[in-house]
Amino acid sequence: MSTLSEAQSRAPGRTYSRWASLVVLCAGTLMTILDGNIVTVAMPAIQRDLGFSGPGLAWIVNAYMIPFGGLLLLVGRLGDLVGRKRMFTAGLAVFTAASVLCGVATSQGMLIAARAVQGVGGAMASAVVLGMLFALFPEPRELARAIAVFSAVGAGGGALGTFLGGALTQALNWHWIFLINLPIGIAAWFAAVRVLAPEQGAGLGRGADYPGAALVTGALMLTVYVIVGTGARSLTATLLLGALALALFVAFTVRQARAARPLLRLRLFRSRLLTGANAVQILMIGTMFGFQFIGALYVQRVLGFSELLTGTAFLPAPIAVGALMLGLSARTIGRFGAYRVLLAGLVLIVAGMALLSRAPADGSYVADVLPPLLLLATGFAAAMPALTGLAMSGAREEDAGLASGLFNTTQVVGGSLGLAVLSTLAAGRTDELVSRGAELIPATAEGYQLAFRVAALIATAALVLAAGVLRGRRD
Repeated sequence: MSTLSEAQSRAPGRTYSRWASLVVLCAGTLMTILDGNIVTVAMPAIQRDLGFSGPGLAWIVNAYMIPFGGLLLLVGRLGDLVGRKRMFTAGLAVFTAASVLCGVATSQGMLIAARAVQGVGGAMASAVVLGMLFALFPEPRELARAIAVFSAVGAGGGALGTFLGGALTQALNWHWIFLINLPIGIAAWFAAVRVLAPEQGAGLGRGADYPGAALVTGALMLTVYVIVGTGARSLTATLLLGALALALFVAFTVRQARAARPLLRLRLFRSRLLTGANAVQILMIGTMFGFQFIGALYVQRVLGFSELLTGTAFLPAPIAVGALMLGLSARTIGRFGAYRVLLAGLVLIVAGMALLSRAPADGSYVADVLPPLLLLATGFAAAMPALTGLAMSGAREEDAGLASGLFNTTQVVGGSLGLAVLSTLAAGRTDELVSRGAELIPATAEGYQLAFRVAALIATAALVLAAGVLRGRRD
C-alpha cells in the first residue's frame, strides 16, 4: 500500500503540506475527544431538562463510549483497506451530523441514540489518525514533533472539554455543548478534503474478514458495556456478561488464526513494544481518566465550585500539557530516549495521584488541587508521546491503521475501566460512611481519597510494567 508521502509526490499539479495535514488531523481529533467528556459538567442541567434518572444519566456517556470503543479496531482496519482519508472524512461527516441531533434532542431516547451515532463517527475519524501521522512523517525527528503536537491536542482536549462544558452550559444552555460542533465539523471536513493528500487503500478484497469483524466488534462493545455499567447491575450479571465477552474474544482469536485473510494479523502482538505499550496505556489512561472525572466531582461537591469555576480550575492542565509537549517533548525524547521519558512521566503521575489522595474535606484549590494537577499534567505530557511512539514503532506500514485503531481502543478500554473502578470505589466508601452517620461532605471527600489512592497504585503498576516490558527500547 502506498503511503501518504508517496501520494503527495505523485499528485499532479498539487503540493500537499504535511504540517497543514497535521493541523487538520488534530482539529478532527480534538472535536471527538472534547465530546468524550464535555457532557460531564453539563449532566445536572441535562438531567433537569430531560428528566433522566441517576442510573439513566450515565448512558449519556455510555452511549458514546460503547460504539466508540467497540468500533475502533474494525474501522482502523477498514481505513487500511478503503483509504484512511476516506475513513477520516466520512467519520467527520457522521460525527458532525450526530452532534446536531444531540443539540436539538428533546427526549432521553433521542439524545442517547444520537450520542451512539456520535460514537460511531468518532471511531471512524479517530481510528486512522495515528496511521496517517506515521505515513506523513517517516523521518524520526519530524515524527517525534508531530506526535508531540498530536498528543498535546489529545491531552489538552480532555481538560478543555471540562471547561467548555461548564462555560457553554452556564452562559447558554447544555444544547450548545453539541451544537458548537457544527461549524467546527464543517470547517474540519472541508479542510480535510482540501488539505489531506489522496491515498489508495489496499482494497476491500484484502483482509476483509467480516465474520472476524463481527466477533471482535461485538466483544469490544460488550467489554465496554460491562465496564461502564458495573455499578448498575449485580455481580452475577457482570460476571456472566464478562464471560460472554471473553468467549467472543476467544472465538475471534481462533478465527484470526485460521482465516486466509484475517482482520487482525496475530503476528502484530509478537511485537513487545506494541503489546507492552498498549498494556501500559490501559493502566495509565485508567488513572488519568478516573482523575479527570473524580477530580471534577471533588472540586464541585467538596470545594463547592460552580460549573464555570470547575472548568476554569482545570485549565492549567491543558495549558501545561500543551506547553510541555510542544516545547520540550520531542527534544527530550530525542535526547534521553522514549523509554526513559516514559518512566519519568509515570513517576510524576504516581506522585500527583499520591498527593491528591490527601485532599481533605476542608481543602482548598490552591493547596490541595493545583499542585497535583500540575504534576499529573507534566507527567502525562512526558509519558503520552513517548508511549505513542513506542507502540506505533512496533507496527509495519501495512498495519499502521490497525495499530492506530488498537492503540485508540486500549485508550477507551483503559479510560472506561478506570472510571468504573474508581467511581464505584468512591461511591461505595461514601455510602458506607454516610450509613454510619458521617456528614455528607466529609464522607464524600474520604470516598474520593480512596479512589485517588487506588489510582496511585494503578499508576505504580503502569510504571513497573513499563520498566520491565519496554526496557529493551532505550533510544
